[in-house]
Amino acid sequence: MSNALRYEIGPIRPPNEAYSLLVRFTRNCSWNQCAFCHVYKGRRFEKRTLDEVRRDIDTIKTIYDDIIGLSWKQGFAGKITEPLAESIFSSNAYNECYKSIAVWLYFGGKNVFIQDANSLAMNPEDFIAALAYLKEKFPSIDRITSYARSRTIAKRLTADNLKRMKDAGLTRLHIGLESGNNFLLKYMNKGVTKEEHIECGEKVKASGIELSEYIVLGMAGRKWWKEHVQDTSDALNIINPDFIRFRTLKVTKDMPLYEKVESGDFILSTEEEILLEERFLIEHLNGITSYIKSDHILNLLEEVEGKLPEEKEKLLGVIDEFLSLTDEQRLVFRFGRRAGIYRHLNDLNDELAYFKIKKQIREMEQKEPGSVEKTLSLLLENYI
Repeated sequence: MSNALRYEIGPIRPPNEAYSLLVRFTRNCSWNQCAFCHVYKGRRFEKRTLDEVRRDIDTIKTIYDDIIGLSWKQGFAGKITEPLAESIFSSNAYNECYKSIAVWLYFGGKNVFIQDANSLAMNPEDFIAALAYLKEKFPSIDRITSYARSRTIAKRLTADNLKRMKDAGLTRLHIGLESGNNFLLKYMNKGVTKEEHIECGEKVKASGIELSEYIVLGMAGRKWWKEHVQDTSDALNIINPDFIRFRTLKVTKDMPLYEKVESGDFILSTEEEILLEERFLIEHLNGITSYIKSDHILNLLEEVEGKLPEEKEKLLGVIDEFLSLTDEQRLVFRFGRRAGIYRHLNDLNDELAYFKIKKQIREMEQKEPGSVEKTLSLLLENYI
């Protein structure tokens, strides 16, 4: 029975939705042409029918009831305890759907993430009906979030659509703004303009739905970073999103952008140059009350996180602290961070860890000059 019950789970979700229930309203990406993305390449976008989504929600409810029943049977009185979760994870009798729901329940069973890349491309009435059905089956849910495309919201959805989605339970939208520079948006084939980004942002904010905007650091490379910073900060200052989430560009061979890197048309920035870009961007954020998040391992400095405007100087100070380190300290921190040894700059004070990393770097370079940077690049690829 356990391995026979399944529902669809899409490939990605934001890092902060790691413990959320994943419910798939659409498959893949409705645009799927961005030069810096490889996730959905070769996959066709599909809008799932309302009946399909409802059937998945029914399956989720059946699995939910099974797990609660298992809790009672094992003497945990319906609670999802650590021993219960471990028993589900260690048994071959339970598939990935059971394990996903067990994690969701263990962490409270309150948050849901709607997949895939642009679930708002679904018919608005169907989307609202699906949300209502989800809330009907799970009244304890108190946060529902989703990815969405700026252009879809700017051009296809009305203010009333968004307001009704909020009333049906949608609490937050994750939007890939990436850049506010029109040249870059076209160069990266993003399929949206700065003006549409702003129109979308203002619509979402007016509806009362929380807005999380993603910015790609390094997206302009060495050639256009100033324009990227100026236009992106300008767009953010107009929108004033609830969250600004930084992501650092990492180019892999399966991305269209790779060809432009190989031809020399796009020149990648170093990690230090990206931090300078990040610093200038934060410096130019004025008159807004957004919360800045660096919640992805691709970002070198996880500590660049805080509320504007009151923590702006603290954020800039973190970047300045890294930039003031010696070349050796910077390299040791980069290696330690990418290897999962370091999380914060003060981790450099661990003398034993520092010595071990420094020794490993020296041995790698003696054996094969340039191997440290190659290793760092490969480690970053693993995080995409």
